[in-house]
Amino acid sequence: MPDPQTTTRRVEQAAPRPDGPRRIILDCDPGHDDAVAIMLALASPAIELLGITTVGGNQTVQKITRNAQSVLEMCGRQDVPVHRGSARPLLRDVHVAGDIHGESGLDGVELPAPTVPVADARAVQYIADTVMAAEPGEITLVATGPLTNLALAARLEPEIIERVREVVIMGGGYHEGNVSPVAEFNIWADPEAAAIVVDAGWELTMVGLDLTHQALATADVEEQVRAIGTDLAEFFLGLMGFFRRTYQEVQGFDDPPVHDPCTIAYLIDPSVVRTRRAPLHVETSGDLTRGMTVADLRPGADLEGCRTQVATELDRDAFWGMVVEAIRVLG
Repeated sequence: MPDPQTTTRRVEQAAPRPDGPRRIILDCDPGHDDAVAIMLALASPAIELLGITTVGGNQTVQKITRNAQSVLEMCGRQDVPVHRGSARPLLRDVHVAGDIHGESGLDGVELPAPTVPVADARAVQYIADTVMAAEPGEITLVATGPLTNLALAARLEPEIIERVREVVIMGGGYHEGNVSPVAEFNIWADPEAAAIVVDAGWELTMVGLDLTHQALATADVEEQVRAIGTDLAEFFLGLMGFFRRTYQEVQGFDDPPVHDPCTIAYLIDPSVVRTRRAPLHVETSGDLTRGMTVADLRPGADLEGCRTQVATELDRDAFWGMVVEAIRVLG
């Protein structure tokens, strides 16, 4: 692992690229780790967060939409619009992750009453309209929940597929699952939507469990955040305290994996998240393999023209350096 000086240097270099900050729409289901992804996106000068779209996943869409509003309130960023999205998968019954995220979706903290309104435009229309109004290659879509909104937007306006710069998803895993032996929750919750998104043909990076299980919120990380001494730091510690308990009880982790901000870290500094090209597909029909993300990692499979890649290795120190600095900046 890199030493602390390396971590500090990388945080200082997380500045806008010569062509300006990466303009993103964050499609999410907050969610403890989604909340941290929002913080990281808001704090980095390398990211311009155009809007947040919500999708039912970690809790119902009503609850997680309010959570998105409350996180923006906590960060003092009432300027970022929130667009409510899909309440249910394309074909499947609704399942939420209350065993991990609690009844509210953000249990463990007191959520401030939001003043950020929910925008009139629904998420799918907002995604399609924003991409079509921008120059080709200008908008990046980041999805950290089930992929229902992105699938519907691609069906509503197929031209966005060639106009999007990149799609980055937190979901799946080429060797790991959590809701089943072979499937991760976001993909398993709406595998048909995931298959549409993965097969669409745009540049797509899958930041799956193989990577995010390396992003553990250890006691050392919490001590760094505690030293900041702000309300937002205490908010983060409350989130992680609840997250740790549920991950210990439900999945046997000593420390909770904080999945979703890994997508933002990758966009801020791609060297923090190592990736490799691989053809990628989603299993929709198997009784035992519903939601499995099948990455072809055989030598020679990543032929020229392959537009999908998977995340493999996290620079943990650099990643947590980004998150701690984001909490400091926003606080």
